[in-house]
Amino acid sequence: MAAQVLIDQQLWQQLLALVLASAIVMGSPGPATISVTAVGAAFGLRDSLRYASGIVFGTILVLLVVATGIMAVLAALPKLAALLAVASAAYILYLAFKIATAPPQAARLGGAARNPILGGFRMAVANPKAYVAIAAVFAGASSGAGDLAVSAKLAVLALMIVAIHLLWLLAGAAFARMLRKPLASRIVNLVFAVTLVATAALAALP
Repeated sequence: MAAQVLIDQQLWQQLLALVLASAIVMGSPGPATISVTAVGAAFGLRDSLRYASGIVFGTILVLLVVATGIMAVLAALPKLAALLAVASAAYILYLAFKIATAPPQAARLGGAARNPILGGFRMAVANPKAYVAIAAVFAGASSGAGDLAVSAKLAVLALMIVAIHLLWLLAGAAFARMLRKPLASRIVNLVFAVTLVATAALAALP
């Protein structure tokens, strides 16, 4: 009985460490998190939820790819990696352009139609930082407590993915509510667009 309690305590300690590590590593600025914030600022909360949902679904898929070892197989296919890199760069530039040119109160003009779930999903699965960050966090967690621990860690990381991107989205949406003047809106959108491209470029560096 005491041994079982000890195992449970160790599991909880591991899960707490996993939450802290994921918050720091996965929650740091990157192409996906910055894009969620930028879209929220440009189009408002309601019309950015579909894009954010796509980011979450795609990032959870990345988590499963990393956890099941599929990433190791994909890494052995350089042509596929290059194709993903080109597709990622193209979409990031396209999204940065849309954010930079978004008019004030863009959410009222159909911003949701310009940022669908598929767009967020594409960003997530082609985001190099997601694979590196998730692999680092997942590998850093001890797997000595068995299958239950692995399942619990996957569940915790999935919840952290949702929470992290929701917080970044809320932060961006706060800007949307404050930006009423066209000039202020344009400046903030341009800053987010440049930041998005910069973080994507940094994430792609070896």
